[in-house]
Amino acid sequence: MIKVLFVCHGNICRSPMGEFILKDMVEKLGISDQFHIESRATSTEEIWNGVGSPVYPPARDELKRRGIGKTPFTDFSKKRAQQLKYSEYDEYDFLIGMDSMNMRNIERMTGHQRGDGKIFKLLEFCGSDKDVSDPWYTGRFSEVFDECVQGCEGLLNYLRNERIL
Repeated sequence: MIKVLFVCHGNICRSPMGEFILKDMVEKLGISDQFHIESRATSTEEIWNGVGSPVYPPARDELKRRGIGKTPFTDFSKKRAQQLKYSEYDEYDFLIGMDSMNMRNIERMTGHQRGDGKIFKLLEFCGSDKDVSDPWYTGRFSEVFDECVQGCEGLLNYLRNERIL
């Protein structure tokens, strides 16, 4: 089982998009049984009294527009923001941040450093050090979706090349 955890600031836009895009890809490849895929936040801004906010409506709309969410495996309707826990470093094979600030926070929150074979920035899998921009501020949900697709395709290629998949 390959365990992948996407991480962004609030866990309502980018990391859920990455989570459900990858779920859709592995389901279409017929290998969803080989994966456990989730997402988390580095902050608690979208978690109130222990209850996380749902996927942000424009992110949800972009996922739907692109055909994601139609199967039980890709259904994001019950997804709620959750904060990254220290223990999740040991529970997951890959912790994938969306931007440089996420990367610093993942390192701080887990006590582990990038370069350890577990912590990556998403677009590294495409050969880029570029951040996935935060659509909360830019409003570019379609662009973020496309970047997440590129990153997830790169991750799958990485897994194949490393003979993990």
